[in-house]
Parts: sequence; C-alpha cells; structure tokens
Amino acid sequence: MNGFGSALWVESLKVRRSKMLIGTVAVFAFIGIVMGLLMFVAQHPEISGRSATLSAKTSAIGKGDWPSFFGFLVQSILALGVMGFGIVTSWIFGREFSDRTVKDLLALPVSRFAIVSAKFAIGFIWNIALAATLLAAGMITGLALHVPGWSGGLVWPFLEVFTKSAILTILLCAPVALVAGVGRGYLLPVGFVILTLILTQLVGVGMPLAAQYFPWAFPALVSGAAGSALPHPGPASWTIYCATILLGFLGTVAWWRYADHV
Repeated sequence: MNGFGSALWVESLKVRRSKMLIGTVAVFAFIGIVMGLLMFVAQHPEISGRSATLSAKTSAIGKGDWPSFFGFLVQSILALGVMGFGIVTSWIFGREFSDRTVKDLLALPVSRFAIVSAKFAIGFIWNIALAATLLAAGMITGLALHVPGWSGGLVWPFLEVFTKSAILTILLCAPVALVAGVGRGYLLPVGFVILTLILTQLVGVGMPLAAQYFPWAFPALVSGAAGSALPHPGPASWTIYCATILLGFLGTVAWWRYADHV
C-alpha cells in the first residue's frame, strides 16, 4: 500500500486538531454517566417522583443491579453506536468535500487506496475509543453509586459481548463511507445512518424472521441483545453481513478512484 503510513499520519493529525474528537468523546462519556445515574434512580424510584418519562426509562432497565446494567450497556452500544459511529465515519469521509480539500488530497503522490484505507483505519480506532469511553464512564459511575449485584464472574462475559457488539457495529460503517463519497458531504450519510437505525427497529419488531437477513440487525442477534424471540444468525446471516462490509469498503475505494472529482 503505497503511502499508507503517510496517509495514516495525515488523517490522525486532522482528527487530533479537530474539535470533533473532543466533542464525540464528551458525548459518549456523558451518555455513560447518564446511564449510571439511571441505574441509581431505578434503585430509588422515589427520586423520579411524578415524572412519567423518567419512570418509564428506569422501568425498562430492570432491577437496577449490575446484570441489568451490563445488558443496558450492550443495548446502548448497539443502538447509540450506530448513530455515533456513523456520524464519525460521515465526518471522516465527508469533510473533504465540505471543506473543499478533496482535490488537494487527491493531487498528493499517494494512492487513493492508501487514502481510503487510512481513513477506515482512523475511523475504526476512533470508534473503538468512543466505545471504550462509554464503557468506562458507565462502569465508573455505577461503581461510584454502589450499584448492587457486582460479581467478578459477570464482568468478563459482559466485556466479551460488549466488545463483540461494538466491533460488529463499527464494521457496518463501511457503507456509510461510500454514501459520504457519493453524497459529497455529511448530509446524505447521516440520513443513511438514521434510515438504517429506523429500519433495524422496524425489522426487529415487525418482521422478526427477516432480521437474520438484515445486516444492521446482525450485531444484536450475535450478542443476544435482541432476545430469544429472534432467530440466531446462521451462515446466510454471516454471508450477508460480510458482503455488506466488503461491498462498502470496495465500493468506497472504487468511487474515490474512478469517480469524477472535478
């Protein structure tokens, strides 16, 4: 990959100097803290008072203990991750068009495959960091508020499921990168992310048997967060999921290489 190291350094520099990195980390940390606070409210329902909205939120959590909190964290990274990871990917691939720097970038003596690969690598690292931020903020808040039911035997299975859910969700950002290129900016990929989130909910509720063939429902099925009512993913599910990622990556590379950027 000619110039991959140089492209990776440039992309990392863009991220480090942007306000987007600090903003997304702050948002994910805030969400983790709020989730921990909701667990505390679930233990003390008198805090919610007459707030029907807050009562509904806490009642959906469960018993307000660590097993419920672990499940809540997994569900959050599956749902909120789609939006957060998608926005990060939209920014990485769409900012060149919004800032009108794409021509300067493509004029550099670096292969377009290297440029796209570097952007995907930075996006993966960034999104992993966001998932870790959410996890750390949530668990620290839970420990600080003395959420009951802590057990060392539950931690490692939870971390395995959480990590698997985060990685499977992050990899689905490949089509978002393609949409960002075709849309030449942020708007279209963000709309695409919202659409996939809505369709995932509709498929899971209205067509549960078809969920195994919808790639954006795949992470929830693998992690078990979707519940036992939905089918477990089989070979066809894995094939569709991997094909979606591969087509997103190769399509992005092809678009950056062959599209008219004039």
